[in-house]
Amino acid sequence: MKIQVSEPKFWGNEKLYVNDCLDTNWISSGGKYLKKFENEFCKFTDRKFAVSVSNGTAALEVAAYGIGIEPGDEVIMPSFTIISCAAAIIRLGGVPVFVDVEEDTWNINPDKIEAAITENTKAIMMVHIYGHPADYNKIRQIADKYKLKIIEDSAEAHGAKIGGLVCGSLGDVSTFSFYANKLITTGEGGMVLTNDIDIHSRMSAYRNLCFIDGDRFHHEEMGFNYRMTNIQAAIGLGQIENIDKIIKKKRDIGSYYLNKLNQIKGLKLQVERDDCFTTYWMYCVQLKPGEIDAKTVMGLLKKEGIDTRPFFKGLHLQPALNGYSRSCGTFPVTENAYNYGFYLPSGMEMTENKIDYVVEKLKSVLSSLGYMNY
Repeated sequence: MKIQVSEPKFWGNEKLYVNDCLDTNWISSGGKYLKKFENEFCKFTDRKFAVSVSNGTAALEVAAYGIGIEPGDEVIMPSFTIISCAAAIIRLGGVPVFVDVEEDTWNINPDKIEAAITENTKAIMMVHIYGHPADYNKIRQIADKYKLKIIEDSAEAHGAKIGGLVCGSLGDVSTFSFYANKLITTGEGGMVLTNDIDIHSRMSAYRNLCFIDGDRFHHEEMGFNYRMTNIQAAIGLGQIENIDKIIKKKRDIGSYYLNKLNQIKGLKLQVERDDCFTTYWMYCVQLKPGEIDAKTVMGLLKKEGIDTRPFFKGLHLQPALNGYSRSCGTFPVTENAYNYGFYLPSGMEMTENKIDYVVEKLKSVLSSLGYMNY
């Protein structure tokens, strides 16, 4: 049996809408599906304005530009996240500042943020890791205290909630990714959202080469082509029409994994805090530090036909970011997560039988390695 780590599912109007794009020749960055998709995503996230873009990395850069990140501005973010978060700030001349994350959620640790604030700090990037919301209430208190903006990266948290508020509605700007492994996919693609019309105007211009009305090819500012296509938006519209069904499927997968994996002592599993509603983008586990490492287990699972993925390597350890970033404090949680964490197959095609197979093979692998807590 071969089980992929993630597979999308198209069970709605995606093909119908894409064929309409082809039949009408509206295939590029104009067409009715772009506005429809943006409008539906605004409803989904309780936002006023949306800007569709070419991918999630572009979304982060457009968001940072929207709130005015300039050369020398610092943005505090978790070290445990994808390099896109840092790259977006660096592209604008800003400085990413890394802090460690929480033990239980792998989200940015609010208790680490204030020590990283300087006179150059402009914003906090709040990343919702693996479908679980970051601690928004504490982060908002800090942001308000120091008059900082919040960039909310919801790439892995479509539909997740904290205190009844949906992820994507919390930051001054919020971003999503629609890569093929996300809850909603357009193949590649992203979205940036805000309630501020001035920020929306800046972001809309930036993603479209900063053209201006009345004198299109006169440019006062530098922008880029980060536009989404009508075909991508057509797929996205078909996806978001089934978002409740998708979220239920993801939560069913997460709940079933939790029930089965609870039998393995010493295996750290994903949590769902009392005030949160997680969407289990990927089901993640972490081995006890100091024994066998994640790469060993992943390699043996691969031989059994089970596809997995490693956790993020901390941004504070990335050679590409040397000279462009700053680290604050130590990073034991991030480093343990990278060395001992990985995620299991969690795609839309997962069934209980497939999960049973994954869990049994994981048990077998751990037993063969003499994992002391098995």
